[in-house]
Amino acid sequence: MAKPKKQPRPKAVTPKGFRDYFGQEVWQRTEMLRTIADVYHRYGFDALESSAVETVEALGKFLPDVDRPNEGVFAWQEFDDGGNGDWMALRYDLTAPLARVYAQHRNDLPTPYRRYAMGPVWRNEKPGPGRYRQFYQCDADTVGTASMAADAEICAMLSDTLETVGIPRGDYLVRVNNRKVLNGVLEAMGLGEDAAARDNVLRTIDKFDKVGEAGVRELLTKGRLDASGAFIDGVGLSDDQAEPVIAFLTSKAADTAGTLANLRAAVGDSKIGADGIAELEQIGALLDAGGYGSDRIEIDPSVVRGLGYYTGPVYEAELTFEIFDEKGRKRQFGSVSGGGRYDDLVKRFTGQEVPATGVSIGVDRLLAALREKGRIAAQATGPVVVTVMDRDRMADYQAMVAELRNAGIRAEVYLGNPKNFGNQLKYADKRNSPIAVIEGGDEKANGIVQIKDLILGAKIAESATLEEWKERPSQFEVPRGDLVAKVREILDSQD
Repeated sequence: MAKPKKQPRPKAVTPKGFRDYFGQEVWQRTEMLRTIADVYHRYGFDALESSAVETVEALGKFLPDVDRPNEGVFAWQEFDDGGNGDWMALRYDLTAPLARVYAQHRNDLPTPYRRYAMGPVWRNEKPGPGRYRQFYQCDADTVGTASMAADAEICAMLSDTLETVGIPRGDYLVRVNNRKVLNGVLEAMGLGEDAAARDNVLRTIDKFDKVGEAGVRELLTKGRLDASGAFIDGVGLSDDQAEPVIAFLTSKAADTAGTLANLRAAVGDSKIGADGIAELEQIGALLDAGGYGSDRIEIDPSVVRGLGYYTGPVYEAELTFEIFDEKGRKRQFGSVSGGGRYDDLVKRFTGQEVPATGVSIGVDRLLAALREKGRIAAQATGPVVVTVMDRDRMADYQAMVAELRNAGIRAEVYLGNPKNFGNQLKYADKRNSPIAVIEGGDEKANGIVQIKDLILGAKIAESATLEEWKERPSQFEVPRGDLVAKVREILDSQD
């Protein structure tokens, strides 16, 4: 009789496109989300936590095909007893669920409804370096008002948020544009009703950041050679037709008044274009009244990402300080947040247009920016470790750690095998602990404890001479009653 085949052990590997987050990273993200939530709450926004799973129908952007929904979401079909069932999917952003929540509960919610939401989202896309299939978003939206005051408020709140989490003024800029102005440009080009031509122009405009003015001009007309030498066909517009787009993209002037004048020239007689410019003018005036100058928020028509999705104002927060890329080249850090007005999202559920505007912050990118600026430590400080010299006196050690915790100091008792004291100190080093507390039998009898400054000890061990080591001791003997005070003093000196 053949032996039953052994079930192979599962491989301990992270699924492709996902990653694990350990203590420090999780703590830093939690602290950032708490800080952002405080700003949002101060602005009068309420928290909303919706389901991580939505029906594909509710998500709206993706529809089922023969076997499964289109690529882009993680989806599955729930079958009932009759073999039928809804397609379900993990949310790909926090905005589509908001539209469903508002449509479902609109009779019970205040109008306007101001909410913020934070949590993971999932994209079934090809992963790459630094690009994961699960990541965190942090959104704030106002639903139910067409007032430009809502858009101006979002921009002001975004500015305040960046400064509160540690991005100083001068290292960021919130830039504002408007889709209606672009629609006016398309009308001025004679493309008002030509959907295919409009889409081609929109796709070309979206490449402005990469190819610049000359590249966009070529792509709108006869085409261009890309960096690899391949020829990319152009949209086929004449030079005169392409000119309003170029005027739109390059209309930023030295001040807001000059920028708006240039935009008026770009849209010509278009009414929708004029409406968009008026909205930008209102936003600018409201921000000025609130004390938000062009050093923090500015009107900038070169903001083109999202113009295909949003219906009015569009905003983007860009970090302007320089970093070095993987090849050692200097570049700006770039965008960490984006948003805008989307007045037709809820309409899918209600049949009625419901104005809405909002912003989303890329939490992981913002954390990366703070690390680049040295605003958060590359390695988090661990807890104070109370070592165990006598396993029969565990109650004494637990009493010590309780005193430290009650004083607001992060601390723990070593819970491994206490037989080898060196292993306890190695454990403290691996935890990046700032202090080790030692109380053996002699210390207990004399009413004292030894407190070892592990941070200073490591620095001294790196470079100090014997004489310097004697002058700068890293281990202190103090009365047992002074334990908390001495630990606090050492921790303060390490900050």
